[in-house]
Amino acid sequence: MDGHVRRLLNRVAIALAAVATAALMHLFRHSSTFCFTSSPAYSSLSLAPFPRTSCDAASRRVVDPDLRLAKLRSTPRWRCHNAVLSASVVEPLRRLRLLGNSSRVLCITTGAGQAVDALRMAGVGDVTGVDLVDFPPLVCRADPHNLPFFDDAFDLVLSDDPAALTGALFPSRFAAEIERTVHRGGAIALAVDRHISLSIVATLFKKSRVVDVRNTTLNGCAASIVIMSTNAERH
Repeated sequence: MDGHVRRLLNRVAIALAAVATAALMHLFRHSSTFCFTSSPAYSSLSLAPFPRTSCDAASRRVVDPDLRLAKLRSTPRWRCHNAVLSASVVEPLRRLRLLGNSSRVLCITTGAGQAVDALRMAGVGDVTGVDLVDFPPLVCRADPHNLPFFDDAFDLVLSDDPAALTGALFPSRFAAEIERTVHRGGAIALAVDRHISLSIVATLFKKSRVVDVRNTTLNGCAASIVIMSTNAERH
């Protein structure tokens, strides 16, 4: 009786193993047909913002950061933004003697790094860009509410995003961190929505005074560039 049961169990095990093997072979053939095809549709980088299928995602190539930057620089929007920053930020700061080629500059909430690129193109060598999401090679990841830099580390802090101040979770903390990282006698250049009162900016930036304001348009948004000097005593 025991021998009969053992033979029956062996036959069941063999049958299950055969079924499993057949299932695996079917899956491998299926993957080979749909994920690793040599069709031209999968041989180039997809322009879709998200993969349409898991197979599409598997076939994507990683774009080299320097190549991606070169493509961005060639776009009219990038060139226009850099021209606006040069006229509305870089040149006024130079006239006020708040920016030089040897200045240490921090660009915060800088997105893909257009402000970083504009400053470097203008001859400023030491420029650091940070945002909540990194974007190599110009932008590293950092929280503007808790910047990973020493006190007085920079000559200038710049934000070219008009929504950075009003969109911050804690605007007072955002402003305090900017002032902490700028040494006394340094500068802050901040893009704000044109409808934001300068009194609000002055209230948030307690250790700075406004020295210049100019209206401009950044990425289709009516904005004001507020330039402040951090000449107040630190407590």
